[in-house]
Amino acid sequence: MSNFSVLFQKEWRENVRNFKILWIPLVFILFGISEPLMNYYLPQILNTVGNMPEGAVFQLPQLSPEQIVMSTVSQYQFIGMLVLTLGFAGIIARERKNGSATLLYVRPIAYSSYVFSKLVMMSILVISSVILGLLTNLYYTYILFGAVDMGSFLGFLGTYIVWILFVISIVLFSSATFSTGIASTVSLVLVLIVQLIDSLLGAYWTISPWKLPMYAGMILNGDVDNTPFIWSLIVTFIAIIFLLAGAIYFAKKNASKSKI
Repeated sequence: MSNFSVLFQKEWRENVRNFKILWIPLVFILFGISEPLMNYYLPQILNTVGNMPEGAVFQLPQLSPEQIVMSTVSQYQFIGMLVLTLGFAGIIARERKNGSATLLYVRPIAYSSYVFSKLVMMSILVISSVILGLLTNLYYTYILFGAVDMGSFLGFLGTYIVWILFVISIVLFSSATFSTGIASTVSLVLVLIVQLIDSLLGAYWTISPWKLPMYAGMILNGDVDNTPFIWSLIVTFIAIIFLLAGAIYFAKKNASKSKI
């Protein structure tokens, strides 16, 4: 446990030093604020600068509070996941390349502690950023559009956090297995491209980790189908376990190669 504590403190100092602990939350908070403000003031902006005929009024459909929250999540699903995959793709691979990981590998440190220290640091940073962004979004949505049912929101948030943990596990596995450049590509493909494929062809299946954001939205709207949702959660947790086990295995395997 002491090994984990030392490694976690190292990860914390590194994320403070490279300002990830500052700019990653700011990204999510910025999108959390901008989405309700943009949707609320967009008709006025268009009426002001849209060269509309005199007396004409531009009106958009009135969005529900739940739709505003999901509109923000759609931004997180692209920009947020891009920040996560690219920002942490080198979390293991970069240390292996610059030799700093070798200094750790020659010490009596368990590879599981090494991987889990990074998992915990990433989870704390990213999940807290998502929660801060969504709470900020919830505040402005409440002021401008109305209240969201808190029970449904908590169910939505819990489901979305499981999705975030799945993405973090993909990034860790990719970084432990490949170089930074390849890890970035693999992470982007598995997170963004597969998600796009699932949105286009997903009508043919109902159980998939990539469907969790959709099920989170359904929970927020109160119309989720429990059976495929529960099975998707189970499959996701199993995938997370396999991805983390793979990250530990490949971290150890690549460390053995670097010692030769």
